[in-house]
Amino acid sequence: MMRRGEGGEKRPAHVTLPLPPAAGWRTRKEGSLRVRTRRPSPFSSPPSGPWFSPRSLSLHPACVCACVRESVPAARGPPTPVPPLPAAFPRFRHCSPPCVRAAAMCSLATGITGARRRLQEAEGEEEVPALSDSGDEAAWEEEEEEEEEDPRREKQQTPCLFCDRLFTSAEETFSHCKSEHQFDIDNMVHKHGLEFYGYIKLINFIRLKNPTSEYLNSLCNPVPWEKEEYLKPVLEDDLLLQFDVEDLYEPVTVPFSYPNGLSDNTSVLERLKHMEARAQAAEAALARAREDLQRMKQFAQDFVMNADVRTNSSSTTTIADLNEDEDGVYFSSYGHYGIHEEMLKIVLDVGCGTGILSMFAAKAGAKKVIGVDQSEILYQAMDIIRLNRLEGNITLVKGRIEEVDLPVEKVDVIISEWMGYFLLFESMLDSVLYAKDKYLATGGSVYPDICTISLVAVGDPNKHADRIAFWDDVYGFNMSCMKKAVIPEPVVEVLDPKTIISEPCGIKRIDCHTACVPDLEFSSNFTLKITKLSMCTAVAGYFDIFFEKNCHKKVLFSTGPHSTQTHWKQTIFLLEKPFSVKAGEALKGKITIQKNRKDPRSLIVTLTLNNLTQTYNLQ
Repeated sequence: MMRRGEGGEKRPAHVTLPLPPAAGWRTRKEGSLRVRTRRPSPFSSPPSGPWFSPRSLSLHPACVCACVRESVPAARGPPTPVPPLPAAFPRFRHCSPPCVRAAAMCSLATGITGARRRLQEAEGEEEVPALSDSGDEAAWEEEEEEEEEDPRREKQQTPCLFCDRLFTSAEETFSHCKSEHQFDIDNMVHKHGLEFYGYIKLINFIRLKNPTSEYLNSLCNPVPWEKEEYLKPVLEDDLLLQFDVEDLYEPVTVPFSYPNGLSDNTSVLERLKHMEARAQAAEAALARAREDLQRMKQFAQDFVMNADVRTNSSSTTTIADLNEDEDGVYFSSYGHYGIHEEMLKIVLDVGCGTGILSMFAAKAGAKKVIGVDQSEILYQAMDIIRLNRLEGNITLVKGRIEEVDLPVEKVDVIISEWMGYFLLFESMLDSVLYAKDKYLATGGSVYPDICTISLVAVGDPNKHADRIAFWDDVYGFNMSCMKKAVIPEPVVEVLDPKTIISEPCGIKRIDCHTACVPDLEFSSNFTLKITKLSMCTAVAGYFDIFFEKNCHKKVLFSTGPHSTQTHWKQTIFLLEKPFSVKAGEALKGKITIQKNRKDPRSLIVTLTLNNLTQTYNLQ
C-alpha cells in the first residue's frame, strides 16, 4: 500500500511489529538478517539494561531493515556520536518523525550495547546475544548448543495437568496429556477459540480446580474459566504459561509491500486463501455462538421457571429455589427414612439437579448412586460431588431418562424430587414412572411412594375483592369484562390459615409403585364440610407425600396451609361469584384434572361447585 507524504510524494505505508507475548528466545528473519529477541513472560517485569524493547514499533517496511543495518556496526565497533536528525539516517528521508526517532533510539541502544559488550569481555561475562547476518549460521547453532549443553544450567520442570509426572518443556507435557489423558490442547484451543489470555486462564483453571480430562472435553461455551482470577499463576515459573499458544494457529502470511506498490502473486494467493479459511471459521464460530446462546436462554428459563417438562425432560431444578427454612423438612425426610440395608444397593436419582438427593443416598450407605439430568446444571453437580469426595459412589449421566443408557440394568431404589405446584403441574412424574417400569428391580422402592391431593374451602372476601371485584369499579370505570381473563388463572401463594372455612377433602391418591401415566388425568367428586359461617370465595389445593414402603420410620411431608411453609405454597382457584355457607354444611362438588394437549407441562382444571362450573388453566 502507498500513501502520500506531506509534499505529495508516494511513500510506503507503516507496519506494526508487535513483540511476541510469551517468554523465551525466538529467531526470525528480517530480509537477509536473522534477529534473535528475548520474549518476556506476561507476568514478569520488562528486562532491565540498555535493551530497547517497546511493545510495538511503527516503521516503514524499508526502514526496518535500514534501521537494523544502521545499528549493527555500532554493536561491533566503537560507538560514534549520533549526528543531528535526519542527517544521521539518510535512508529515512520518506519517514515521519516517529520513524526517525525510533531509528535513532535503535542505533543509540545498540551503541550502548557495543560498549557494554566490550566491558563484559574485559570482565569475563557472558556476551548478550545481538543481531547477526544469515551467513553466520554456524555461530548461531554453536551458541544454542552451548546453552543446551551447559551443565551449570538446571532444566526447569513442570508437572502434568492431570498427574504428578514432570516434564522439561510444554511440548512434552502436552504430548503426554494427549497420549495418556486424552486431552489435546490443540483441539481445546480451536474448539473454544482461545487466544493468549484465554489460554492462560485455562491452564490456571486446570491447576487450581483439578478437573478431569473427560469433564474438560465435554465442556461447551460458556467455559468456566472466564473469570479474571484465573489470570493469576497457580505455579511459579509454570512452563505451560510460557508456551506461545499462537503457534497452534496457522500463521498469517502478509505479502511484503514494495516501494513501487507491487507484491508477490504467490503471497497474495496465500493471503486470500487464508482469509477465506478465516471467514469460514468465523461463520462456524458464529453458528456455535448462536446455539450456545439459545441453550443458555433455555437453561435460564428452565432453571427459574422449572419448565424442563416442556420437552419431557428428566431434569428438575426446583430444589435450587428452596431456602434453608423451607427445604429443611423436605430434605430431612430423605435423610432419615430407614430403608432396609439389604435393599439399599443401587439408587437411581431421576432429575438429580445439584445432586443433593444423590449425596444423601450415598451418605446413607448406598453401594452406588446414578444421577440423571438433562439440564446443564449437571456440570455443577459434578463439582459439588467432587468437593464432597463422593465421586467414588456417585455416577452422573446427562440426558433424558427416556433416552440415556444407564451403566446398570436394574436399580433397587428410585428417588426423585419431581413434584410441581398442585402436585402435577410442571411435574416429572411421567419420567419417574418410565424409570420405574424400565429399571426398578422386583421388590424395589420408589421415593416418595405415596402422594395425595386435597382441597379446602376458603373465605377471604378482602383477597377476592382485590383480585376480582376490583374490576367492577376501576377509578369509576366498569371493567368487569376483565374478570373472564383473570379468573381462569389460579393463584399460587401461601394461605392465611384463618381464612380456611372447611375440613380438607382428598381428591386423589397416587401410589408410585403401581401408578401409570394415564392415572395422572382424572375426575373426582368431593364434599367439603364447612366449619364456620362465611362467604366461600375460593377453593385451595395442596399435596402431601409419604415415605412408607420398606421404611422403619414412616415420614409425611405436607404442603398444606397448616404445615411448615414450602416453596410449593398452595394453589388457589378463585370463584367468580362467591356464596355464603354456614357451619356444618356439606359443600359438594366435582373436579377434573387434564393435561393441556398443546403444552403437556400445564394443566386444565375444571371445578363444579354450587351448580357453577369454572375452568382454570394452570400454566
